[in-house]
Amino acid sequence: MTAERFYVTTPIYYVNDKPHIGHAYTTILADVLARYHRLLGVPTFFLTGTDKHGQKVQRAAEKARMTPQQQADATVVRFQELWRRIAITHDDFIRTTEPRHIQVVQAILQDLYERGEIYRAEYDGWYCVPCERFFMEKDLIEGNCPDCRRPVEKVREANYFFRMSRYQEWLIAYIEQHPRFILPEYRRNETLGFLRKPLQDLCISRPKARLSWGIELPFDREFVCYVWFDALVNYISAVGYRRDPALFARWWPASLHLIGKDILTTHTVYWPTMLKALDLPMPETIFAHGWWVVGQTKMSKSLGNVINPMEMVDRYGPDAFRYFLMAEMVLGQDASFTEEAFARRYNTELANDLGNLLSRWTKMVATYCEGLIPWPAGAEGDEERALREKTVAAARAMREAVAAFRLDQGIGAILAVLREGNRYIEIRKPWELAARGERQTLDGVLYTVGEMLRIVSGLLHPIMPAKMAELRKVLGEEDAPSHFNTLMTWGGLKSGQRIQGGRVLFPRIVAEPKDRTEESGAEPPPAEKPPAGGSQTPAGVRLIEYADFEKVQLRTARILEASPIEKADKLLKLRIRLGSEERTIVAGIARFYRPKELVGKMIVVVANLKPVVLRGVESQGMLLAASAGGTLRLVTIDGDMPDGAPIK
Repeated sequence: MTAERFYVTTPIYYVNDKPHIGHAYTTILADVLARYHRLLGVPTFFLTGTDKHGQKVQRAAEKARMTPQQQADATVVRFQELWRRIAITHDDFIRTTEPRHIQVVQAILQDLYERGEIYRAEYDGWYCVPCERFFMEKDLIEGNCPDCRRPVEKVREANYFFRMSRYQEWLIAYIEQHPRFILPEYRRNETLGFLRKPLQDLCISRPKARLSWGIELPFDREFVCYVWFDALVNYISAVGYRRDPALFARWWPASLHLIGKDILTTHTVYWPTMLKALDLPMPETIFAHGWWVVGQTKMSKSLGNVINPMEMVDRYGPDAFRYFLMAEMVLGQDASFTEEAFARRYNTELANDLGNLLSRWTKMVATYCEGLIPWPAGAEGDEERALREKTVAAARAMREAVAAFRLDQGIGAILAVLREGNRYIEIRKPWELAARGERQTLDGVLYTVGEMLRIVSGLLHPIMPAKMAELRKVLGEEDAPSHFNTLMTWGGLKSGQRIQGGRVLFPRIVAEPKDRTEESGAEPPPAEKPPAGGSQTPAGVRLIEYADFEKVQLRTARILEASPIEKADKLLKLRIRLGSEERTIVAGIARFYRPKELVGKMIVVVANLKPVVLRGVESQGMLLAASAGGTLRLVTIDGDMPDGAPIK
């Protein structure tokens, strides 16, 4: 990303319902990245907002017996209140009903229409209201939308179309020539896979007779603008396109569009072709993160497993919530959200590793140093040097993690420092130094721990701004860290300052949340009795020799592409990568997984299975999956591993 400036955006969120954890995650992630860039001294602009047009909003308003504008105004407050509660520091919050946006959208439409980039034609196809998209009949899955699997509506009508197809070859070349344009890499491959098929022109209107809630086309008052064509323009209308040339020149192109993987095509196909037609530069990076799931199931209102971020914030506080989301998800991959996992990470990392270390330090400073931060030791010992070097290295690691979109790794480096700090106290034993009267050494030990806490508080400040402000007050630091350089320079803690102890930064979650079985009141399965008289083989299991097992080579593999096989309802064709090698395998998982949700998954495959031809496709291996009660789940890897790694 450009070092001179940082312009980051979230999608603008639909106002047909209250915000959920997906909205909160993307916005917190953008906020954390914006805060880190400000800390690095990079001029930063952070944009978020809400999308108010479209059929979903109109139908939600009709259901609530209010106008679409009233529905939008009532719902947007929920987003704004949540952003306030979780400390989002956006520079602008755009709403697509604002005149500054509407005027730009209409100017763009008129310009493209006059240049022949937009034309009128008849359309006959299937329309999905939740996705706001048309589909050809061949794209439907069992008569439903291929993306959300909900029913579609048959539509035949005149509409206006953007000549998106004319930019297909240009877009393929651009993506191939700019490897950081779409990240992670497997999302880039997914978009290129989409572009290998003929690209259709994009329907960019809806007749008012069917949808009245939208921006009117300037060249035909009987139509309103299609919601995606309208919504995507927010990224340039908010920073002065056609309105403030100096502002636009300062911030465009965007450094980073953060999106969920479910809107990859709209952002990596629709948006670049629109910008190309307008002769505007492309954003530097479009990063598609994964979904939050419960167990292995995607969150869904119909399943009743949607996490309400407001409830989590009320229960545990905004900073702990922000921390968990940043630490738990490997950017680009799906992550599982459970309150059990939240409580474990909170108690282990925040209450124990950080909170307990701070509590021990403040008590010792109060007891041995009259509550004043001591002076550093004149001579640094091996243990002090090791902790200093590890702390400064963690600052470097976090800076690199921000650039590489691996915040989880940066957080991991900080946690390693905190654990080292706790170990350091056990090794140096300040209480014994005090008993022996070794005051200078004691001061040096306590200063070392305090200085480490100062740097850690600054490194975690973009993630937990309120709690780290509390920690810094304990250290006598009233202000937020001024610049990242101060976190890479040892010795910034001010000796002689009075600490403000007595507060518990992260009170433990005493009663951790119960598991799903306990919450439902169901009887847990009875414990199995150990076999009497030695080992037993479970019924139906045929034993093999270890030498037989050694013949099987299990390896990790990344799914690059997934597609259905013609006339084979149960089979999918997967292109996978094992290290430097790519293969094709055929798997009978079409009833359980959509092709789009498989791309990017890290799976386990039998790598040395003899190839076999299935429905005309050579399958070079077999993936592992578990099946029970009519459900099938892929065997995946817990954590980040390179593809091609052996399973041992």
